[in-house]
Parts: sequence; structure tokens; C-alpha cells
Amino acid sequence: MITTKGSLPGGAQVATRRVFYIPGYDPIHPRRYRELYRKEGTAQAAISGYDLTLAARSGAGRYGWLATGRIEGGKVCAEIDVLVWSDIVRNSMSQTIGATYLQLVRTAWTYIASGALFRLVRLRKGPVIAALYPVVFLLVQMMIALAVGHWAGKGLAILAAHVPLGSESTSFAARFVLTTLAYGVTFVVVAWALLRWFQRKDGRFFAYYLMHDYAYSARYRGAYPPALEARMTEFGDDIAAALTTGVHEVLIVGHSSGAHLAVSVLADLIRAGRVPSDGPVLSFLSLGQVVPMVSFLPAAHRLRADLAYLSQSEALTWIDVTAPGDGCAFALCDPVAVSGVSPPGKRWPLVISAAFTQTLSPERWRGLRWKFFRLHFQYLCAFDRPGDYDYFRITAGPMTLGQRFAGRAPSASRIERPVNKYTGISP
Repeated sequence: MITTKGSLPGGAQVATRRVFYIPGYDPIHPRRYRELYRKEGTAQAAISGYDLTLAARSGAGRYGWLATGRIEGGKVCAEIDVLVWSDIVRNSMSQTIGATYLQLVRTAWTYIASGALFRLVRLRKGPVIAALYPVVFLLVQMMIALAVGHWAGKGLAILAAHVPLGSESTSFAARFVLTTLAYGVTFVVVAWALLRWFQRKDGRFFAYYLMHDYAYSARYRGAYPPALEARMTEFGDDIAAALTTGVHEVLIVGHSSGAHLAVSVLADLIRAGRVPSDGPVLSFLSLGQVVPMVSFLPAAHRLRADLAYLSQSEALTWIDVTAPGDGCAFALCDPVAVSGVSPPGKRWPLVISAAFTQTLSPERWRGLRWKFFRLHFQYLCAFDRPGDYDYFRITAGPMTLGQRFAGRAPSASRIERPVNKYTGISP
């Protein structure tokens, strides 16, 4: 239940809002999020019977757009920014096959040796399967490449063995050299060409992409890399500046890996006293979070401390939305509780379900059920049987996040048992 400063004085409605969206581990230009918002917002408006229009934003600054919603009897002007770290993502993605397989070994060892993998399985099997998928699929690719390379090399070596080479005394040594070279060169060329083909087709397989994603967190064993820490400081400065303006609500949306970045950014702001008590309402919406993939690692002291701190703060409202139908998220897992850092007086997050099997029609659900990556983005999309979760009402509607979910009970099937082995909040 909402018990903190989540409403405007006198129950007034929101007329202006700043939205800061923090994406997950995504190398693609942020314009994709504007187009997704435009397309899916138009669809949701038609389904739900409200009006939503987008406009370009002029001037320099971060990538974003303007949205005007005429929803629930109110008119809201929302300015939406994407807090970009796609350049950091691209720089972290190795372009070489050998380096990716080295990442595979290093990442698998980090999760297995630390025991994190086995504890994560006790929460949700879906995201763990998603984490194991790139490891298994990359190994299968290698096995296929080695097998095809072997048979191609063996076939060419057999042909080379029948090449006439003069006298019998000299032909044995020459034939040995020739067949060995034929096998070796063919094996290497064919195997490497097949691995390169798999890499070029990764837009269909997502094995390399996911490997880079999990390797990014595992490389520092749960600690934030220096480049990301610097970028998060910039994010905090932008949010702090918005909190000094006259808007009614500042809403932070963290999706996927962006959820735990948002946790740390907001914890830093509140600790530093940069959230004015008489400023806009501060709200945090985490979507499809994968917090345990990081907080369960040994060196994630900062993230665990930030989770504990934010969970008892009165300075904001924090709603966590996931869905069991999203196999890439730790659905209905309270990220604070399962990480083993729940403090006395814990308030947040309010864990609720987007309930894909109920908010999507049977026809729509059948069409999306096995599209795992698309479902991971469903929180940002239209529902043809919407419930109380509607991304576009939240970002462009007249109620604050706290008002919208006031009195809402948490999901009865949420998971709150502490599972994490590593609960330290300081190095």
C-alpha cells in the first residue's frame, strides 16, 4: 500500500511530468524507444479510448520527445528523456569470436564458482535458462563448426592421398605433408567460416548479444564498471535538475538491467539530499527487472546497499512490475527481499504483476508466447485487455504513480524469501 509522499497537495492532478527512461543492456540507438512509444501508445489509446500525441523536442540535450495525453478527464504534458548508455554497451561487446568464447568461460566460472547460479535457479528458472542459453548455444555452434571442419578436412585429405607424387621412396613423406596440410587448412578455414556465419546471423539467435550482456555484470562480479559509474552520475545530475523545476511529477522508469541502475542513481540522489521536500513528486517504476542476476554476485556491495536504502525511503514511491509470462525477468521476486537485504521498516517496492495471460487476449498471447525477447518489452507496449497497469496512463496520465496504485495490494504470489548467499553491503 502506498504510504509515502506519492500524491500532490489537495489531491490535485498532474498537468506536467518529466519522465526519465533507463533502458537495459541495449546497443541500439534510443530512437527505437520513441518509435515504440509512438506505435504502441497509439494502439493503446485506440483500445482504451483516450488521446495520446507525440511531438519532437527542440534544442540540445539528451534524446527525448514530448507526449500530450488527454486521459481520465485531464490533460498532461510529459517530457520524456532516454538516459543513454548504449555507447558503453557497444564498447563492451567484443567483435571477435575468440574474445566472446573467453567471456563465456569467465562468465560461467563467475556464476558457478560463486554459487550464484544455483541460488538463482531457486527463484525463477526462466531467467536462468535465458542466461544459460548463450553458453549452451555458443558451445553447440563450436561443436558444429568443429565437426563440419573435421569432415571437410578429412574429405580433402582423402582426395590428396590419391594425388600421384613420383617415386615410392619420396611419395610417402610428401603425401603425409600434403594430406596433413589439406586436412589442417581445410579444417581451420571451414570451422572458422561457419563460426563467422553464426556470428553474422546473431540477429536471429541472440547468443552473442546475451553472452555480452551477462559477461558485462560478471566481469566485475557485480560491481559497476567505472565508465558506467560515471554515466550514472550524469543521469543523477539530470534527474536532480528536473527536481528543481515546476513540474508536478518526476518519474524514473528502469527497464530490465536499467532497473538496478535506477536503484543506485536514486539512492545516491536521496542520500546526497538532492531531492527537495517541496519539489515535484518523485516516482520510480521498475519493469521486467533482473536485479538478482547482479545482486547475487559477490562484489555487488553497492547495489545491495542501494536496494536496502531505497526500500525504506519516504522520498519516493517505488512500484515494481513484472509478469510470470516474461521468461527473461525475475517475475514477482521482490528484489530487496530475495537479495537478503530487507531492513527494518522496509516500504518498497510494491510488487505487482502485469499478468500477461489476463491482460492480453488469448489470440494475442498465443502470438507472443514464444517470442521471449518481445515479451520482455511488453511492459512498454499496448495491452488489448488492459488491467490497472498501463504504461501510457502512467507516463502521460493525470495521476502520480502513488495515486494510481494507492491502496493496491501487492501480488499474492510474490517471492520474498531471502535466497542470496552474499548479503554484505560494504566491501
